[in-house]
Amino acid sequence: MHLTRLTRCLGMLGTMASSLVGCLQPVRPTITATPTYTPTDSSLATHALPDWYQDGKLGIFVCWGLYSVPGWARGPGKTLQEILAKGDGTEWFSNNPYAEWYLNSLKINGSRTQAYHRATYGETFSYDDFIPQFNAASTAWNPSEMATLFADVGAAYVVLVTKFHDGFLLWPSRTPNPHRRNYAAQRDIVGELTSAVKARGMKMGFYYSSGLDWTFNTQTITNFPTLFTAVPQEAAYGSYIDAHWRELIERYDPSILWADIGSPAAFDPRPLFADFYNRNNAGVVNDRHKMGLVNGQLSSPVHFDFTTPEYQVLDTITTKKWESVRGIGLSFGYNRTEDVAEFLSVDALVDTFVDIVSKNGNLLLNVGPAADGSIPDGQQTRLRGLGDWYRANREAINGTRPWTTAQATTTTGERVRFTTKGSAVYLILLDTPRIKQVTISGLPLTAVAAMTAVPDGKDISFTYANGQLTFDAATTADPAHAYRVR
Repeated sequence: MHLTRLTRCLGMLGTMASSLVGCLQPVRPTITATPTYTPTDSSLATHALPDWYQDGKLGIFVCWGLYSVPGWARGPGKTLQEILAKGDGTEWFSNNPYAEWYLNSLKINGSRTQAYHRATYGETFSYDDFIPQFNAASTAWNPSEMATLFADVGAAYVVLVTKFHDGFLLWPSRTPNPHRRNYAAQRDIVGELTSAVKARGMKMGFYYSSGLDWTFNTQTITNFPTLFTAVPQEAAYGSYIDAHWRELIERYDPSILWADIGSPAAFDPRPLFADFYNRNNAGVVNDRHKMGLVNGQLSSPVHFDFTTPEYQVLDTITTKKWESVRGIGLSFGYNRTEDVAEFLSVDALVDTFVDIVSKNGNLLLNVGPAADGSIPDGQQTRLRGLGDWYRANREAINGTRPWTTAQATTTTGERVRFTTKGSAVYLILLDTPRIKQVTISGLPLTAVAAMTAVPDGKDISFTYANGQLTFDAATTADPAHAYRVR
């Protein structure tokens, strides 16, 4: 779905990767203060990462659109790494596990999606025929209930897909699609969810597919080399995406601009960033606004506040803020074929979250609502399980920073992660200890004065000498259990 993952995939192709890879007037947001930023790299580089984004740690991504009506995908049964080891990704796209890619998969002759579509809807049923079904189904959506769920989980922010690669809009834009009539949701989904999210104290962000729009460039993407040739390059498309970004900023005042698959070669996002920061200095932008191929090589993005590895965690602490974006299962869009057994367990989800935070990352966890806006039970179970753990251990996560080291292993093999805040170091056991007395060696602490269990505040019996900490751990800690060390 997203460019960072595809960039990594292209890199795995080795030498193959090196050989591949006016009519609309944008609406400028009103700037009420003296401009601080100009559209230059040096000026934008002075933008500081706001505390709310650094401190909040958890965001919820909402992937919802026309593709949610069929809600169908079948993956290749292999990992992407296995596929790329033998080819250019053709097998991946013809059996794309991302249900939001339904339209592209439908156009690939012999694909499982094409066979499913013809058997279910008939050969004359087009993708656009899902529009009335989506509009009818979405009348049942309750944005207040959705936002309340996200707040209960402990999310600091929400990122909504406002336009995916299929070009369908989830708000009533004053810059409508020039190639499709009425190609937008009847409800102002963007506005309604934004209001509900902000009312519950969370920040709102918008995903917008700036690099792909299959109504402007209808080329079927069959492998990774064709991905970037499918980016619309005409000047009208550059004006179109600029007008949309500016309208979203002006109308809904978001805190995050989350682009995907880069943008047309002639489009420069720097003026957009400068205007956005001048309007909202606490706003952030991701690293996918401007990437593509230059002389067969992947270009570097322009200014960004954080990177976005997809379905990945990093091995070590990074100075630059990053955000791991992933689904609870293997798809972002709703996929009725996914077995709940394919979803991350609550325990694995908590472990992933803690690991990411310990290395200076945030987790942007996706939900894929059905066409009526309901979040399937299997996804809700994982969200609520994460929320239960988060409420009990929030002190060890919110507002923390990476410690000297991110991870360690006990002498009996349990995984440990660390965070820090003020004078406290937080130790989080990802595994239930085999024995009650746990020992961690090689800790860079001069002394330990006190140790407390975060969930209940009880003092923990411990000894510490020469970098070795031994303490009485909870032996029923499933999932992870956090301790405060001072």
